[in-house]
Amino acid sequence: MNENRRPIIIGVTGGSGSGKTTVSKAIYDNLNGQSIQIITQDTYYNDQADMTMAERKAVNYDHPLAFDSDLLYEQLNQLRHNQAVNMPVYNYEEYTRSTETVRVEPQDVIILEGILILDDERLRSLMDIKVYVDTDDDIRIIRRIQRDIQERGRSLDSVINQYLATVKPMYHQFVEPTKRYADLIVPEGGENRVAIDLLSTKVRDILVKRGHTNLG
Repeated sequence: MNENRRPIIIGVTGGSGSGKTTVSKAIYDNLNGQSIQIITQDTYYNDQADMTMAERKAVNYDHPLAFDSDLLYEQLNQLRHNQAVNMPVYNYEEYTRSTETVRVEPQDVIILEGILILDDERLRSLMDIKVYVDTDDDIRIIRRIQRDIQERGRSLDSVINQYLATVKPMYHQFVEPTKRYADLIVPEGGENRVAIDLLSTKVRDILVKRGHTNLG
C-alpha cells in the first residue's frame, strides 16, 4: 500500500454525554464531499450472547474490559490499510452484540469515537489526530439521561443508578486521565465552532499532503 494514500484516522473521546458525537458529526459536515466514515467504540462492546439478561445488566459498560478492543484494533488497522471489514452491530435493548454485521469500505477519513479509545495504546498508535471533548459533569449527566431514555429504551431510575454506580467513577478513573494523550482538548463540545473549523482545516491539510483529491 502507498503509505501516503492511507486514510487519516481521527480519535474523538471524552466522557459520556460530553458531545463527542456532535463534534464528530460537525467534522463530518465540514468535510462534505470527502469520503468519510464515523465508527463508534460502542459498536465493539463484547459479545454477551452466552450470558443471562441479569448478568448482562450487571456488566460495567464504562470499564475498558467491556470492549472487544482486539477486534476494534484489528478492523481499524485493516481499514487503515484500505481493506473492507464486517463491523459488528450492538443491540442496546438486548445488552449484547447483534448477529448482523455491517460492511464498511475504506474511506479517506475515519473518525473513531468513544469514551475509552485513548486508553488503549494500540488504538492511539493508529490515530493521526487525538481529540478530547471536555464538558462539565452536570451537562453530561443531563445529556445522558435524555439520550438513554429517548434512544435506548432505558428508565430514568436505571440511567441515574448506572451513572452513580459506574459511569461517574469510571470517568474519573479511566476516561479523564486519557486527556493527556490528546493533541487537542475541545471545551464545550459541538458548540466550539473555532475548534471544529481548526480540526477540519488540519484534516484537509493532511489529506492534500497524502495526495487525496476531491476535497470539498
